[in-house]
Amino acid sequence: MTTDALQPPVADARPIIRTHHGDAVEDRYEWLRAKEDADVLAHLTAENSFTEARTAHLEPLRERIFEEIKGRTLETDLSVPSRRGDWWYYARTVEGRQYGIHCRAPIADPSDWTPPLLSPDSDVPGEQVLLDGNVEADGHEFFSLGSLDISNDGTRMLYGVDTAGDERYTLRIRDLVAGADFGDVIEGTFSGAVFSPDGRHVVYTTVDDAWRPDTVWLHEVGTDAASDRKLFTEPDERYWVGAGFTRSDKYLVIGVGSSITSEEFLVDADDLTAEPRAVWPRREGVEYSLTHAVVGGEDVLYILHNDGALDFELVRVAASDPMGERHVVVPHEPGRRLLDVSAYRDWAITEYRRDGLARVGILDYATDAVREIGFDEELYAVGASGSAEWAPPVIRLGFASFVTPSTVFDYDVERAQLLLRKQQPVLGGYDATEYGQERVWATAADGTRIPVSLVWKRSHGHPGDAPRPLHLYGYGSYEHSIEPGFSVARLSLLDRGVIFAIAHVRGGGEMGRQWYEDGKLLAKRNTFTDFVDVARHLVDQGYTQPDRLVAEGGSAGGLLMGAVANLAPELFAGIVAGVPFVDALTTILDPSLPLTVIEWDEWGDPLHNPDVYAYMKSYSPYENVREGVTYPRILAVTSLNDTRVFYVEPAKWVARLREVGADALLKCEMVAGHGGVSGRYNSWRERAFELAWILDVVGAAELTS
Repeated sequence: MTTDALQPPVADARPIIRTHHGDAVEDRYEWLRAKEDADVLAHLTAENSFTEARTAHLEPLRERIFEEIKGRTLETDLSVPSRRGDWWYYARTVEGRQYGIHCRAPIADPSDWTPPLLSPDSDVPGEQVLLDGNVEADGHEFFSLGSLDISNDGTRMLYGVDTAGDERYTLRIRDLVAGADFGDVIEGTFSGAVFSPDGRHVVYTTVDDAWRPDTVWLHEVGTDAASDRKLFTEPDERYWVGAGFTRSDKYLVIGVGSSITSEEFLVDADDLTAEPRAVWPRREGVEYSLTHAVVGGEDVLYILHNDGALDFELVRVAASDPMGERHVVVPHEPGRRLLDVSAYRDWAITEYRRDGLARVGILDYATDAVREIGFDEELYAVGASGSAEWAPPVIRLGFASFVTPSTVFDYDVERAQLLLRKQQPVLGGYDATEYGQERVWATAADGTRIPVSLVWKRSHGHPGDAPRPLHLYGYGSYEHSIEPGFSVARLSLLDRGVIFAIAHVRGGGEMGRQWYEDGKLLAKRNTFTDFVDVARHLVDQGYTQPDRLVAEGGSAGGLLMGAVANLAPELFAGIVAGVPFVDALTTILDPSLPLTVIEWDEWGDPLHNPDVYAYMKSYSPYENVREGVTYPRILAVTSLNDTRVFYVEPAKWVARLREVGADALLKCEMVAGHGGVSGRYNSWRERAFELAWILDVVGAAELTS
C-alpha cells in the first residue's frame, strides 16, 4: 500500500455542549477522555498504526540515527562518585542494559576528598550494588525511580518505584547490611521520600485525587504503613506540599507552595511529632525558601524572598525568631534573579541568573560577599549538584554548553579552583571546535528584544550565509528556563546541516521574574507572538526559510506549538508537539482534573472569571483550529498514563486538525507517563523517531556530514 493511499483514523463526532459565562461551545471529541473505553483504546491503536505506516519510509533513517546516538555514547560507564559518610556513591551503566545500577564503595582515606578514578571495565574494591534498575524493571514495560535515599549511618536504603508511568510510587526499604528488604511496603507515594537523620523513620508525601501532593507522613521503619502518622496536610487546592531535612540535620522543613505564594514550616529533627511551626505566615503573592546555617555560634535561617523584591533578595534571620530583624545579605538587584541558596557549615552556595545565563557563587558568612565562579564560554548551563555532607571543602558543579559535553567539576572553595572530574565522552571523534554557538536577538512587535541561542556545524557555513534547515525549540511557561546544554542526539541534526535554535520567549525565566510575568495570565499571548517573531527574524535574516523550518515544544511548550500553528501556519514546514497542553481551556475549566486549581495562578481562572475565559478561548489551540489555511505537518507525541497532560488533549487536537485537512500524526505510548518511555535505549529510539521525522520535513533526511 502506498502512503498516498493510507487513510487516517476518523474519530466519531459525538457532540456535547459546554456552557460557561453564557458561551455555548460544541465539543465533538470530548468522548475520547474515557481512557478505559474500548472505542477510545481502539482509536488510539489505530492512530499508532497509521503513524507507523505513514512514517515507515523513515525506518532506515530512524535506525541510522539510533545507531549514531548509540555509537556516540559510552554505554558502559560510571558517574563521578559523591561522598556521603563512609562511602563513595556512584551509578553504573552497562552496555545492553536499559537502566542504571546504583553502587557504593568504601572510602579508603577519610581525609581525601578527591573522588576515586573508577574504570568501568575494572572491579571496584569493596563495591556494593545498592539497586540495579534492570533487576527492578524486569517484567515491566515501564520503570522509574521516584525516591532513593540512604540513611546517615549507611545501613538502610529507601526506594520508590513506578511501573505504570502515572508517577505514583511504591516505597520499600532495604537493609544494606543483610541485603534484603524489610517488610515495609507503602503504596501510592509521591516522589522525594527521605530518611530522618537517625534512620529510624521515613518522611514521605502522598497526593489527593487531583494528583496534588497534599499530605506529609511519618513512617517508622519495620512497622505497618497503616499506622503511619500524619504530620501535615494542606487543604487549599492551590498548594503543593513537600518535605525534607536541612543539610545540618537540625530541622525537617515542610514547604507549601503555589505558583505565586509559599509558606515553610519547621519541625525539630529530634522531635518529629511536634507541631510544625510557620517561619513566615503565608501572604498572597509572597514566595520564600530557606536554608539553615550556624553563624557565630547562632542558629540562623537564610531566606530567599520576593517581598518587595521582584527578582528576590536574600536575608538572614535568627532561627529562634524568624519574624524578627532581617539582615539583608544579598540585596535585590533588578535583572539579577536570585534562584537558590544552600547552606553548608562554612559557606553557602548561591544560584542566580544574569544576562540570560545561570550563575553560581560562594557566599561568605562573615562578609556577605558572593564570589562568582566564572566560565569562558558565551553560552552555557551550570548548576550546583550539592553534597550530602555538612562540611565539604569542595562543591560539585555540573556544566555544559551547546558545544561542550556535560562536565563535572569540583570547586575548591578555599583555593577558588575548578577541578575537572569528568567530561561526558562523545565517541566517534567528536571535536567541539567543529561546532559554533552564539546568542542573537530578535525584536518582538512591542519592541522587546528576545534572546535566541544558536548552534551549528561550521563545515556547513555560518548561519545567515545561506538559508539552512532550522530546528526551533521553545517553552515559555512557569518561569522555566531552557538552557543551552549539550545533546548527543542533536549531533545527528547538526551533522546534516540543520541549525538548532532556542527561542527564549517570555513566560520563561531566562531574563528574570518580569520576563515570566510578561508571559502568563492575561499576558500569555506574548509567549506565542514572541516565538512567531523569532521565527520571522530567522527567516528575514537568511538563516532559514519557511519550508525548511520545524518548531518543537513539549507540555506547556506543546501549547506554544499549537498556538503558533494557528497564528502563523505559513512560517513552519513542521511542528513537533510533545505531550502537548493543547486543550487548555477544557482542562483549566474543570477543577476535578489533576492540577487544575493549582494551574489557575499560571493561566487564570476561566471557571469564575469571564475575562480569563474569553482570553484563554482566544488562544487555546483546540478551540482555534482554522478553516481555509494550510497547516504545517504536525507530529503529536503523548502517553496514555500521563497524569500532567492527558493523552486526550493531543488526541482531540489531531482529530480537529484532520477536519480542516491538516497532515497531522498522533503517536501515543500505551505504557508511559509525562516523560515518555523509560529505559535509555527506548528513549534513544523515541528520539530517533522524532529526529527522522524532522529531517524528512526539512528535506535533509539523506544529508550527512
